Amino acid sequence: MSRKVRVFSIFLLSTALAGCASTLPSALTPAEMPPAYSAPRPAGEPLKFAPGWWQAYSSPELADLIAAAQKDNLDIAAAAARIEQAQAESGIAASALFPKIDLGASAKREGSKTPGTTFNTFGLSLGASYELDFWGLAQSNLRAARNSARAAIYAGDVVSLTTDASVASTYFAVLALRERVSIAKRNVDAARRILAVTKAKVTNGMASSLELAQQEALLAGQETTVPALEEQEREMRYALALLLGRPPEGFTVQGTSLAGLSAPVIEPGLPSSLLVRRPDIAQAEATLLSAHANLDAARAAFLPAIGLTANGGYMSTAVKDLINPSNLAWDVGASLLQTVFDGGELSSRRDLALAQEKEMIANYRKTVLSALSDVETAIGSSASLADQERYTLDQVSSTTRAFKIAELQYREGVVDLLTLLQTQQALFTAEDQLVQIRLARLQSSVGLYRAFGGGWQKAGETERPTRNAFNPLPY
Repeated sequence: MSRKVRVFSIFLLSTALAGCASTLPSALTPAEMPPAYSAPRPAGEPLKFAPGWWQAYSSPELADLIAAAQKDNLDIAAAAARIEQAQAESGIAASALFPKIDLGASAKREGSKTPGTTFNTFGLSLGASYELDFWGLAQSNLRAARNSARAAIYAGDVVSLTTDASVASTYFAVLALRERVSIAKRNVDAARRILAVTKAKVTNGMASSLELAQQEALLAGQETTVPALEEQEREMRYALALLLGRPPEGFTVQGTSLAGLSAPVIEPGLPSSLLVRRPDIAQAEATLLSAHANLDAARAAFLPAIGLTANGGYMSTAVKDLINPSNLAWDVGASLLQTVFDGGELSSRRDLALAQEKEMIANYRKTVLSALSDVETAIGSSASLADQERYTLDQVSSTTRAFKIAELQYREGVVDLLTLLQTQQALFTAEDQLVQIRLARLQSSVGLYRAFGGGWQKAGETERPTRNAFNPLPY
């Protein structure tokens, strides 16, 4: 076999080795994606997903709070810094595709004891070096860095979406606690009215001192619920201030109750649509693409490195004669470097990259399955809480009538104190439970928006891989 044939055979083999590394295994198949969601859905007109989903709650204050969080939230600021870091890493990786050019200048004062002469030397040089990316090593490193940067962008989107949802949920919690404080105070006022009636009855000999002591103890117990709820409201308000990047001192919100807020009904659509709706899935995909590019780079590292160098410059004993054709010296060259023995370092790096790719495939699949679970849970929760709210509304209406009747009959001596206290407690419990159910339903709708990506869309990308629902990971 001639030398040319041998060289060409080695080239084909090396190219084949490099090319085989580019196939990325598919992480999903059509059979693994369910055709529809199974959780029960609440009845009503569906809303479409779009950025600014919080507008559906018709709360200007909530919109202002989310806008402030997007501007000043510290987690979002940290995520933005991580994006800048990843983009800088991408720039570093891209620099390997370009030649390195160095400009040098020197000036020396030299001499010798024998025969005792001194002289000056001046030099000016320009050097260039370039490593041919013949096997795609630099390109693979660049792909890895770019996909890491994309993953950082998507991670920032996840932080932004999470912050929006946290602001909305925390704001609703503040309003719910304020409403519960109001209900508790109304309950205390009712207990004081009953105590006044009981005192009058004791004075007139129509009730015993035991009933009076029981009502006084009940009033004291109900009064303790107010400061506990007020403390919870303060803590929740402080948590909201932190989400907005503000100190808790002096921070407050204007809303006082959940009145006027209702959970919107959301149409879930097809499960496969989650693959393009959620930034965390896009992040997992980009991370997997980066891991696969690292595997390509680890495989390319087995192949020889081909380098080109060129140097040129002037050397003279006088500055005025430095730039002179007679003082010019230059050289060009090429090098081939092939690792012969490294104690298994390259193979271990390849095995490491392969194991990392396997981990990212598992993480990607888990992210998709977690997204499906999030949606199923949120859909079912929304439907269940809608039913609970309807039944509790009926309960509050009935117990309100019962308490009014019992309080009137107690004044007239028709019913005893125990009956009145039971109806009062039933009313307070129902009203308080209704507020908590409404809060849970609002927070569940926020969770559903979050589970569907909150209208998230890819934006500002320069490199968009082609993908579909069942093969979202391009080669």
